[in-house]
Amino acid sequence: MEENIVEPEKKSNGAFIGLVIIIIILIVGGIYIWMSNKNAVKPIPTTQEQSTALTDQDSAVLDALEQELNATDTDIDVNVNSIN
Repeated sequence: MEENIVEPEKKSNGAFIGLVIIIIILIVGGIYIWMSNKNAVKPIPTTQEQSTALTDQDSAVLDALEQELNATDTDIDVNVNSIN
């Protein structure tokens, strides 16, 4: 008579170790990207800095736009029958 002796199964931790390594890589990569973007963010200029940044060319363009706006006919009460 042969006795059926079942050997205990050996559990493999390979999948668990791989998962832990992937999670660590993702965390390190996320921290690296976060820190590199943190250094790249420039502060928003204050109102005083914005006003000094206006150049002569910018003011000339703004003046031309304002003149064009003033010259535009914006009369919305035009009679439709008078157009024909």
